[in-house]
Amino acid sequence: MKALILNADDFGMTPGINEGIIRAHREGILTSATLMATGVAFDDAAAKAKATPTLGVGCHLVLTGGIAVTPRGKIPSLADESGRLPASLLALFAKLGSGAIRTVEIEMELRAQIEKVRNAGIDPTHVDTHKHTHAHPRVMYALGRVTRELKIRCVRKPVEDLRDSWISSRGRPRSWLQFVGAAAVRAVSHRFDSIASEYGLNSPDYFLGLATTGQLGTKELIRLIDRVREGSTEIMLHPGLCDADLQNYGGRLQRERQKELEALLSPDSRRVVAKGGIRLINYRELEQADAQTTPA
Repeated sequence: MKALILNADDFGMTPGINEGIIRAHREGILTSATLMATGVAFDDAAAKAKATPTLGVGCHLVLTGGIAVTPRGKIPSLADESGRLPASLLALFAKLGSGAIRTVEIEMELRAQIEKVRNAGIDPTHVDTHKHTHAHPRVMYALGRVTRELKIRCVRKPVEDLRDSWISSRGRPRSWLQFVGAAAVRAVSHRFDSIASEYGLNSPDYFLGLATTGQLGTKELIRLIDRVREGSTEIMLHPGLCDADLQNYGGRLQRERQKELEALLSPDSRRVVAKGGIRLINYRELEQADAQTTPA
């Protein structure tokens, strides 16, 4: 049996992203989203999530960019005196590599973000991280300890078969940097598996969407769905409305979010799911789906 999770990252980033995610679920094929506790539109996203119980909602944990949830001064090696987290992935990894960030502070911030989501009345289905920072072993160990403490059993494994992404983009990726990043994550996959196993964390069998971030129009999404195999797969997406709030917020994904929303709403995308005999699930249903797809 083929089971597919279509997860939208950045829930809570802007009101337009929130609205796009809810529309993609109610009117399209989106099944899951991950909520940013640090997002400026967090309260709006939490309210929309509680009003949409069929949408699986996890935590999109943030260690780079934005303001930490932990009170200022309590995590001085991770956030500056104004509470700002490292501005970029490169800055974060440089500090991790030099030992400048204390692991206990990473754990404090991850815990604070998950607890903020829970205090808003949402029981997280799973966790993933902004910019896939948990691919770094130090972050993954911290995440393992926090998820075990808070009894969260599922995590995104952001490791994909690059042949799938190559085919979905017709061998013409817009950004070779994304392919390089995806390849770098794949290089640490054995370490990731070891840490996840140590802390009892489950993930879908396959993952798609990292190397094609920002490129998933309807045709590209359909090509990814066509690559779904027996077992469980997650496709990562970033749908949303490209409105004034998003443009003021900034970031490299602007009109690309609107394009992904349209792909998720397309009847053609729904048809290819049905034609492939694919069951759409969220992370809460993952273990049940895995049990059904595991040979006796």
